[in-house]
Amino acid sequence: MSAKPKAQPPLRPSTARSLKRRIFVVDDHPIVRAGLVQLINNEADLEVCGQGEDAQNALRAIRDASPDLALLDVSLKDSDGLELAKDLKGHLPHLPILMLSMHDEALYTERALRAGARGFLMKEEAPQTLIAAIRKVLAGGVYVSEKMNANLLQGMARGKRAGAQLPMDRLTDRELEIFRLIGDGKTVKEIADALFLSVKTVESHREHIKDKLNIRTSAELLRFATQNALPGGRD
Repeated sequence: MSAKPKAQPPLRPSTARSLKRRIFVVDDHPIVRAGLVQLINNEADLEVCGQGEDAQNALRAIRDASPDLALLDVSLKDSDGLELAKDLKGHLPHLPILMLSMHDEALYTERALRAGARGFLMKEEAPQTLIAAIRKVLAGGVYVSEKMNANLLQGMARGKRAGAQLPMDRLTDRELEIFRLIGDGKTVKEIADALFLSVKTVESHREHIKDKLNIRTSAELLRFATQNALPGGRD
């Protein structure tokens, strides 16, 4: 008489948890961050393994947590999500990054991809769109909206960047971040402190911004930045 097959023991809680893909969330608004964490943790195959609100601390925490994906806001507390994405790709080149923002996707999608992200999503999208984007990036894909996918392909076909018609597209990522902070009403000294730059460097960037946008005075730049730096409001 053959022996009965032994029953397999149930998965231990730690083993069950290890089957989930681990997400690190970086957003400088506590309420928004809490909503993202709850949304992700409600999924059977996903869990949040850490949170951050600024680039400097998030970089260190992400390296310690070793997540499967980093979900980054474009605009962080006194810092820049694009620069964080670049730093992460330097330290953790195989870490998938998905960026989200209230900012205009036409202005930031291509910049996010150039910074090393594998996707960009507007915060106005439905929650399940975010979950679908996370799963697509985790699976090795790239997520952008259908509209931006068409724009990027058209830009490639024309041999130029899709957002070249936008005035702010003339700016480098660093200049765009300074432009955004000018629009927030920050002084040169405050910008320098926030971005760990010298005042002289920020002033030089400001002059380059004025030249590229064909703006003559700092007062005109402030007005233009206030009106145009943050489409849809600060995220």
